[in-house]
Amino acid sequence: MPDPPKQIGVQYGAVRANIDVEKLNAYLQQHVPAVTAPVQVQQFKFGQSNPTYFLTDASQKRFVLRKKPAGQLLSSTAHQIEREFRVLNAIHKHNVNPSTTPEHTVPVPEPFVLCEDNTIVGTSFYIMEYLEGRIFTDTRMLEVSLRDRHECWLSAVRALAALASLTPSAVGLANFGPSTPYFPRQIKSLTRVSLAQSAVVDVDTKVATGKIPYLDELVSWYDQHLPDESKTGTRIVHGDYKLDNLIFHPTENRVIGILDWELCTLGSPLADLANLTQPWAIDARNIPKNSILKQFTLIKAFKNTNKDVPIPLEDLEREYCRLTNQPYPIVEMAFVRSWMLFRLAIISQGIAARYARRQASSEQAFVHPHLFPVVGHLAKVVLEEEGFNIGTKPKL
Repeated sequence: MPDPPKQIGVQYGAVRANIDVEKLNAYLQQHVPAVTAPVQVQQFKFGQSNPTYFLTDASQKRFVLRKKPAGQLLSSTAHQIEREFRVLNAIHKHNVNPSTTPEHTVPVPEPFVLCEDNTIVGTSFYIMEYLEGRIFTDTRMLEVSLRDRHECWLSAVRALAALASLTPSAVGLANFGPSTPYFPRQIKSLTRVSLAQSAVVDVDTKVATGKIPYLDELVSWYDQHLPDESKTGTRIVHGDYKLDNLIFHPTENRVIGILDWELCTLGSPLADLANLTQPWAIDARNIPKNSILKQFTLIKAFKNTNKDVPIPLEDLEREYCRLTNQPYPIVEMAFVRSWMLFRLAIISQGIAARYARRQASSEQAFVHPHLFPVVGHLAKVVLEEEGFNIGTKPKL
């Protein structure tokens, strides 16, 4: 008899960010018939940005509650629980439409209710279906067989292709984000953010966080080599599409849920493809040795190696192209891979800036002052390996 499936990556325990369970139960009893109050409340280990709770109701049904963090929020664009609920609700309605074919179903948990009354649990929250399954936090997926890894990664691409097949207006999301080209607005807004972050001074050393290497040269190159976004059209962009934001069936190698839609907007679907396949853009030889980075596995590097690589990149991209009806290879991917690494460098730089002020919540925040320059350099290397010259002027 086979062993029961191993629970992978789904961890919850004691509540770290307290909520008023009594008020929550009263609200559920009155407004959410799917839940049989009272509920028992635990908190997931994931969901650091938006506190995420595991609810078990009186009939032993299980649900998930996601809420905004307590207190004054530093960003008006982060922690947008309302946007998460809206996109989940739109996609769920698409999924249950009788005309939706299986290959165009986008795997998401069913959302039940959005509550914007701050008097219940302190901030806005929503409740959605709990999906029993596996979350892989390591892109190598060493917990399962090579065949399972291959099939799971292909399923991740198929789920992404299903998302890319949606027309925002057809699912009620025409005004969910700007209709202007995605990459120009990303470049403009995130460059501005990066420059502000670079000026933040460490409270102890009095040293500024510093700029991303070759920032000006890279931004200039991006501006001059913008992809033609009309090829794909404006689509729903998850914004953080990666392996550990996917739930896989407990025993079958298929995605049953895409999580964490906090950064969702409208734009180019290639951004999500590049984010998912990021390890294949990175060569371990370009990551400094004998540094603080070696203590952590924050960057996986699959390029130019066969060691623990779950599937060839070509298999993933060919499947994506087949499902989205576009030619392989996708010529814009060099730009998009580089940009998504540059974007990651800006995110890492932001953590470094918060660490400089001693405001970062992550236990590994002290790594990011060393990490963001490395990731910024990788963004340059990706382009140079494709034959582009960054930051050099032709000799006269």
